Amino acid sequence: MPELRRDPITGRWVIIAQERGNRPYDFIVEEDKTKGGFCPLCPGNEGVTPPEVLAYGRPENIPDSDGWQVRVVPNKFPALIIEGDLNKRGEGIYDKMNGIGAHEVIIETPDHHSNIYQLGHHEIELIFRAYRDRIIDLSGDRRFRYIIIFKNHGKSAGASLEHSHSQLIALPVVPNRIQEELDGCLRYYDYKERCAFCDIIHQERKQGTRIVCENDEFITLCPFASRAPFEMVVMPKNHQSRFVSMTDSQFTSLAEIFSETMKCLNSVVHGVSYNYMLHTAPLHQNSLQYYHWHIEIMPKLTTIAGFEWGTEFYINPSLPEECARSLRGSSNQEE
Repeated sequence: MPELRRDPITGRWVIIAQERGNRPYDFIVEEDKTKGGFCPLCPGNEGVTPPEVLAYGRPENIPDSDGWQVRVVPNKFPALIIEGDLNKRGEGIYDKMNGIGAHEVIIETPDHHSNIYQLGHHEIELIFRAYRDRIIDLSGDRRFRYIIIFKNHGKSAGASLEHSHSQLIALPVVPNRIQEELDGCLRYYDYKERCAFCDIIHQERKQGTRIVCENDEFITLCPFASRAPFEMVVMPKNHQSRFVSMTDSQFTSLAEIFSETMKCLNSVVHGVSYNYMLHTAPLHQNSLQYYHWHIEIMPKLTTIAGFEWGTEFYINPSLPEECARSLRGSSNQEE
């Protein structure tokens, strides 16, 4: 029988309808046939991108040359531009402002053919450190209120380039999706005087049915009200609202568990397209007792259609518990 499940933070409902889909390991991933051609993100092509704003690993500190391990450049076709004033204004009942922000590309590896699950722990750690350093740098701009970092992997997930990369967009407003989380967490904290994410971690560790993997610092689990098969969330076990507050040892631990998490996903659904999104506290705020930063991983195995758009209900054809069981320990099969 289908089951309705409610997300304890946002209040969002999902429908778990196993009768509509396959078992977790029966999903078929369509091969991406868009590979090949000139790649502007490869070493040697630094001159075709906008001038870099950050690079790690280059033995000689010559900007926009090869030899880097991670490189960050402004997006050549930005969704928002950094020059100008917001100029907030109204038009009758409508509000608008200039499209001011920042849009950057984090080139995660010089190897065109490497995916993130194939990278070493140190390489993944550099990616996360680049996220932190760019957030800190851009947070000095008082026009920006939120920075979202996300990765689109695979054509069906919205990736336009094959070379492994993620993106950063600095926004002059807090997105509704983030505000929804903040509001839900604050309501929970006002009632219980505890962080909702911390309580989720405590309960999931006690039950054990939706945990994918964990180490001393971090945990990966399939959410109780997962929106799609193999949806996962990675978060620190100890309360922390701001991604940039991590210690050096936490960056190392995050790289280790993220590597294992992505190996698990690739082992069970090889070649799947996915998005991941870093959710952290808004800029210019002190540490929040009620909010907990996390990374959401959303594989693209279902289609968002009229019912979802019309109701904001998601239909998930797989039990999160069964997905977690399939993922758990599967990285041992990946060599």
